[in-house]
Amino acid sequence: MRDYIKLTGILFIICAIAAASLGYTNAVTYDRIQEQMVIAGNEAKKAVLPGAETFEELEDSTFSKIKSNEKYNYISDIYIAKAGGNIIGYAVKATPKGYGGSMDVIVGVAADGSILGVRVGNNSETPGLGKKAETPKFQEQFNGKTWDNGINVIKSGTPKDNEIAAISGATVTSGAVTAGVNQALEVAKELSGK
Repeated sequence: MRDYIKLTGILFIICAIAAASLGYTNAVTYDRIQEQMVIAGNEAKKAVLPGAETFEELEDSTFSKIKSNEKYNYISDIYIAKAGGNIIGYAVKATPKGYGGSMDVIVGVAADGSILGVRVGNNSETPGLGKKAETPKFQEQFNGKTWDNGINVIKSGTPKDNEIAAISGATVTSGAVTAGVNQALEVAKELSGK
């Protein structure tokens, strides 16, 4: 019985040291990780709206009003893109549900309603299938599409003006990205007053 108590005490000490080490490492690296996340977010916004000089986060009252509307359930961040002091578009982050869970989709919508770029970020999609949503080949299909008509996903054939081709074997992922893009287009249209 005494051996069990001794082993329990040793195990407790090892666990306490490990927990303290992990806590210390987290405390030391937290600011750096947050800084890197901000840098990655800024790079993604610039990639989808290359002409923008600055990005201003949408004011809280307007954003709260948008978030209260159920049709915008995937929208998580909205930035107003400006160049020369004029609004040139919107960078909208949506988090639709893919096959493996939530996906980060950033959409650059120009002031005229056309998509300038789409980037798929953090996601848990299946490697070799849903992960192909991160490729330029898939993302560039959205470029030039507008808020005039919703974008649809097709499994085969040649996409029309308001369609994109699904990733083979990953229609759920393709549909999720498209749902996020459609919500981004709608919210950008609403914000522009058109």
